[in-house]
Amino acid sequence: MSISALWAAYGSEYLQALLTTWKLTFFSFGMAFVLGILITVARVSPIIPLRRFGDFYVQIFRNIPGAALLILLVYAFPKLKLLFPYATCVLIATTLIPSAFCSEYLMSGMNMIEKGQIEAARALGMSFLQMIRRIIIPQALRYSVLPMTNLLVATMLTTALGSTVPMVPRELTGLVSHINTHATGGVTAFVISAAFYCATAVLIGFVGSRIDRKVRILR
Repeated sequence: MSISALWAAYGSEYLQALLTTWKLTFFSFGMAFVLGILITVARVSPIIPLRRFGDFYVQIFRNIPGAALLILLVYAFPKLKLLFPYATCVLIATTLIPSAFCSEYLMSGMNMIEKGQIEAARALGMSFLQMIRRIIIPQALRYSVLPMTNLLVATMLTTALGSTVPMVPRELTGLVSHINTHATGGVTAFVISAAFYCATAVLIGFVGSRIDRKVRILR
């Protein structure tokens, strides 16, 4: 089937799938971003159990395959009387894994902060949470714009996990699977989805680069 014929038949569904992919991406990234900050605070906390928990969390979700995590959520958790809708399982999987990488990027950003600033904050009598809120996290975020941009793109690609479960509405890869199951879309169906993925990634990269130029700390 040609691209024009495929688009004529499934164009509206592609647009709906693109919108679903965008929604899932930004919801996942937003929650991963917040969770990543909390995990990072735990990892630098003066409370040892919190530090160990933060490190354990990152090691687990940084190294577990997304498909394996989704399988646990969809098939193992119901045996523990924890039953979630398919869309929720995909959202959880695409949040937990990026949150671990978000924490790693923030930790790298923290390493760029001069120790003199921390010593000055302590000399002024700031508490740990005050230093985190006013000095450490704001600067770590400014140093981490480009890595976070890459993480947003990676999160978008991770939403393709939705194609492995009967999620409705479908995201882009799930729609390709649906088309090739009910029609003869072939490689062409993948080409259209790939074009949408690439266009979104280019847009994210452009916006991320502009933000980085505005907030970058010059040393």
